[in-house]
Amino acid sequence: MTYDPNNIFAKVLRGELPCHNIYEDDDTLAFLDIMPRSEGHALVITKEKATDLFDVSPQALVKLMAVVQKLSPEIKEAVGADGVLIAQFNGAAAGQTVFHLHVHIIPRKEGTELKPHAGIMADQAILATTAEKIRKKLQTA
Repeated sequence: MTYDPNNIFAKVLRGELPCHNIYEDDDTLAFLDIMPRSEGHALVITKEKATDLFDVSPQALVKLMAVVQKLSPEIKEAVGADGVLIAQFNGAAAGQTVFHLHVHIIPRKEGTELKPHAGIMADQAILATTAEKIRKKLQTA
């Protein structure tokens, strides 16, 4: 599959669409999923133009996963979760809906069911509050 420069995450990277940003560096951007499966569900995307795991350079993949590793425990603590599910989909048959490489960080709380993947859009005010909570935690990390 050829990379589509007009996919939703490419538009977020160019500032054409808003997001609830929680972290950014030269190579990655992390923001809250607008259809979260749980409180604090975040996406970490590479700034490299890559559709999936098989399309990304090894260097960009290392940087992406280092950010996932760095953010996951901080997000978990910020939202009071008991664990973290890390998910990454490759291709429509695997559940990928945006064809720009991204990794899901999904905090899990014991006894709380996950909402469906690509389910209902969350209230923007709630997402803003959650993003602020996570950014504050990252500042103290």
